[in-house]
Amino acid sequence: MAKYFDVHPDNPQPRAIRQAVDLVRGGGLIVYPTDSCFAFGCQLGNKEGLDRIREIRHLDDRHHFTLVCAEFAQLGQFVKIDNSVFRLLKANTPGSYTFILPATREVPKRLQHPKKQTIGVRIPDHAVAQALLAELGEPLVSSTLLLPGEEEPMTQGWEIKERLDHQVDAVLDSGDCTTGPTTVVDLSGDEPEILRHGAGDPTPFE
Repeated sequence: MAKYFDVHPDNPQPRAIRQAVDLVRGGGLIVYPTDSCFAFGCQLGNKEGLDRIREIRHLDDRHHFTLVCAEFAQLGQFVKIDNSVFRLLKANTPGSYTFILPATREVPKRLQHPKKQTIGVRIPDHAVAQALLAELGEPLVSSTLLLPGEEEPMTQGWEIKERLDHQVDAVLDSGDCTTGPTTVVDLSGDEPEILRHGAGDPTPFE
């Protein structure tokens, strides 16, 4: 059964955050809130965690996983950023965006798009997500909590706990999340391309 953590949305309890991160470090798969909607999260290099997300969401190998980072400075370790992309990212993070960029060698091959060698990255504007990232000290590998056959992500932590009780190791609940996933912007080509309209304002990339 999944552990359930009821955490404060603005001042998450350090003990709950530590316990959740211990689960992640131990190979666990968690569900946590972000500034767009709930997401699955596991540690970088956790192949079983990735397989579990793929199985729950019925994803193929072309799905872009996302590295959720604590701050802008962390991005350069995992994605290649030129000057024009640097300015765009700096002006629009943190926020409800996922950016598709060429991956560096630090990113395991299984996380990269098989043909494009790209990866999604994002910096959330959410206290609970940021607390998890600060305690973990590295990015969380994440994917939107959108279940097969459903058009919108689940928004209630207790409902997620009931539904996925035997498929995840913990659910962190800080109140209702929105149903809007991130706006996905592909910055790997010559011009920005919006792949999905979501919670982030697409105007800067149009």
